Amino acid sequence: MSFILPKHAILSLLKRNVPFQNLLNFTGTKNNTLRRLHQDSKIHIRYNLNTSPSQIIRSKNAGVRTVYSMSHKRCLPSEDELRELMAVWPDIVRDLTDAGQHSDMPDVNKWVAKVLQYNVPGGSAKRALSVVYTYKTLYPYDELPEEDLYLARILGWCTELLQAFFLVTDDIQDQSKMRRNKPCWYIQNDHGLAAITDGIILETSIYQLFRTYFKSKDCYVDLLELFSDITHKTMLGQCLDMFPMYSRKKLNLDLFTMDRYNAIVKYKTSYYIFVLPIISAMHLVGIKDPEVYRQATTILLEIGHFFQIRDDYLDCYCSPEVTGKSADRDIIEGKCSWLIVVALQRATPKQKKILEECYGKPDIEKVNRVKQVYNELGIANTYAIYEEETYNLLTTHIQQVSRGLPPEFFLRLLERTCSKVGRKN
Repeated sequence: MSFILPKHAILSLLKRNVPFQNLLNFTGTKNNTLRRLHQDSKIHIRYNLNTSPSQIIRSKNAGVRTVYSMSHKRCLPSEDELRELMAVWPDIVRDLTDAGQHSDMPDVNKWVAKVLQYNVPGGSAKRALSVVYTYKTLYPYDELPEEDLYLARILGWCTELLQAFFLVTDDIQDQSKMRRNKPCWYIQNDHGLAAITDGIILETSIYQLFRTYFKSKDCYVDLLELFSDITHKTMLGQCLDMFPMYSRKKLNLDLFTMDRYNAIVKYKTSYYIFVLPIISAMHLVGIKDPEVYRQATTILLEIGHFFQIRDDYLDCYCSPEVTGKSADRDIIEGKCSWLIVVALQRATPKQKKILEECYGKPDIEKVNRVKQVYNELGIANTYAIYEEETYNLLTTHIQQVSRGLPPEFFLRLLERTCSKVGRKN
């Protein structure tokens, strides 16, 4: 719900801490209130009725500013929310494999159901949960209808379908063995390169769900453009990530610069893991202000960058039982990770020669030699220092520049996705 309040009214409400339920009686009817307040200037407030003014009003020297409040009362604990999300999953599978749609392909329908069940659920569902959490948090009215919340969960599963598409194809390119503590899909029952088609089915399923659930919604075109744009960006990032390995004769470590690494992280990871779920939920809520989207995207890309560096660290210094992936994949696959970029910046000529000889080789002795160079250069300790400083910088940045969406929203996201794992030696 939104009002434009005169400054003297805001000051009065702040002083008295009047709840907004009483505001509707301020001058009589709601329409009269709106007409009178619109004649004054100049602060635009969006709020939940159960939120006090002091929680949501911020000052601005000039112009109009929209502030979206947070409502934590309707947010469930993560385990309960995951359970509610999983309750929607059978509907997704049924919608995408309904025999009535493709009655002449019963075998394909059964196969698609198998592809969906193996590749989409089973992970942390962080993207889907982020959609639901964002939607619940920013929903502008006191009562959240169950049918609206159902749509948010459907949208959340759409982000998980896109994630599944990326993982299936990425595992084929990287020749990975394990994903989420089970064999990668292309390895399962020797699917091989036929799994590429399955990945494309996962992606196109998103747009089938969009037509089913969102075609009549105002946000339909925005969601189509958002998913299409971020899919394109992510594939460009994947291309940049794979580029040094297009020629398998010799890995060119000279290409592993920090600028290149930052571009890979931005396009391959940050957009679809962080920007997509939050921005899609904002579209579903109905936020229109371009500046709110711009600032949210800036902060989300920064969190995504921090998240990927953390993931690079875990790949080398954490067990597969924790990560759900094979250990040391970045070293074995010759990936442009934060660890190798920092190591190349610091390595002596002798150490750099070892890295050139051993990095990107699927030989355990060569992997251990690379890790030995990392230890000699104190890479783990460097990460721990980076983690502490970056976490603090991000916290400060969030508190200073977030417009529209409250800082608490981004701080909670940072806490949920980028918990500290580094240890100083």
